[in-house]
Amino acid sequence: MVDGGISPESMTQAETFHGVPGILRPFKEYIETKGLKKGEQIVYYGVPGTCTPFVELLGFAIRSIDAEQVFVPMVDETKAKKIHPVPDVGMQVGSASATLKPKVIVIMGGLSMPNVPVEAEHVKAVINRHPGAIVIGVCFMNMFEKAGWLKVMQFDLMIDATIDPVLVMKKTA
Repeated sequence: MVDGGISPESMTQAETFHGVPGILRPFKEYIETKGLKKGEQIVYYGVPGTCTPFVELLGFAIRSIDAEQVFVPMVDETKAKKIHPVPDVGMQVGSASATLKPKVIVIMGGLSMPNVPVEAEHVKAVINRHPGAIVIGVCFMNMFEKAGWLKVMQFDLMIDATIDPVLVMKKTA
């Protein structure tokens, strides 16, 4: 576990926000307080396709920070890819591979979803391979709690967003 991190016993709700800015703004503000230097890494671990758009949004929110951003599909660090800015588009995961030395580890909640072949112990092993890294969790709909991951690991910051309700509108004949 991360010393001084967030465990179920130590978690308190600090603030409540709304919508996508409610995810991005506190993430950016927290990262800004860490004083990352040029070239230091923020490494996101998540499910390809499902987590990737959210990783790119988080990356876009902190684009002014001169850190290297990297996406790791699932927890397979041999497949790490750099995230880079694309003019007039935003941030995107590219094809360039990356050597990992994370200053910040971001665990995406998609990893804890049912039918994803990643266990909390796998993620904890990844975190333990990078001692001293700041660990952030970003999930939706209490996924870390529902999956029991908060009993296994601690976060220095956790952002848990709710997407509810989801309205679908259709034109009627």
